[in-house]
Amino acid sequence: MANLRDIRRRIKSVKNTAQITRAMQLVAAAKMKKAQDQAIAGRDYAKQLKEVLVNLKENVGDDANPLLVKRDGDRELVLVISTDKGLCGALNTNVFKKLRANASPTADFVTVGRKLRATLGKMGRNLIADFDVKDPVPFAEARPIAKFLTKQFLDGKYDKISVVFANFVNTLTQEPTLHQLLPIDAGGLGDEQAYEGVSKGDHGKADKAAALSKDYLFEPNPAEVLGTLLPLYVNFQIYQMLVESRASEHSARMVAMKAATDNAKKFIKELTLEYNKLRQAAITSELLEITTAMKAME
Repeated sequence: MANLRDIRRRIKSVKNTAQITRAMQLVAAAKMKKAQDQAIAGRDYAKQLKEVLVNLKENVGDDANPLLVKRDGDRELVLVISTDKGLCGALNTNVFKKLRANASPTADFVTVGRKLRATLGKMGRNLIADFDVKDPVPFAEARPIAKFLTKQFLDGKYDKISVVFANFVNTLTQEPTLHQLLPIDAGGLGDEQAYEGVSKGDHGKADKAAALSKDYLFEPNPAEVLGTLLPLYVNFQIYQMLVESRASEHSARMVAMKAATDNAKKFIKELTLEYNKLRQAAITSELLEITTAMKAME
């Protein structure tokens, strides 16, 4: 049985840990709010951009741009978006499970985030590039990633490029998602897509917005406008997936640190109760010894 000194030491250690997890919870909560606002702010733009592309696709056809053309090969490149830091629950584990379940076993990888970059490296998978992204995510951070992936596709090195990331739904829910980036699925442009980050509660609004699709006049012509908008569309998709992942990261970390803090407080109560019981037992034992000694002296 532990003595009083050991229990006091454990209580002090757990209190110190609780202070750390509480501080991390507060920091994550502040970052979470900013990241969630950033993710939500881009969703309306993503919907409107998709609406314009749907209209363009109907005017020029599915084969009007190389980024729309499907290929018969199976060479796949996957952009894996994970976190740089840990202590965010099972977020990275769930993203990795989604990757293993859906990506081609012969796929090559581009990574954002140290956690799954290290995991894929240990597995001996072929990593052809990695990128670091600031926090909060600037729009400019998506450009080199989009440019690199688009070039790999247009050069014919890969037949399909996908992205796996944690889609932000709400503070308690982050959904691991695998989305085909290239070729752009022209047939699915008008459908609700997870990479837009539309939460389950917004599905009705998205359906209503899709039903109100407008007709546009394009100058100088639809083909040229499509050629200009598709790279922007790819760029914005990557940006939106980055901010969705960052919102998921901070949300998962805040929830994990809150759970750790609550568990630490509960453990402190249990240790304090054990300490008081042992202390009471020690006092009772001393009183009995004193009483016994006094009776022996009578």
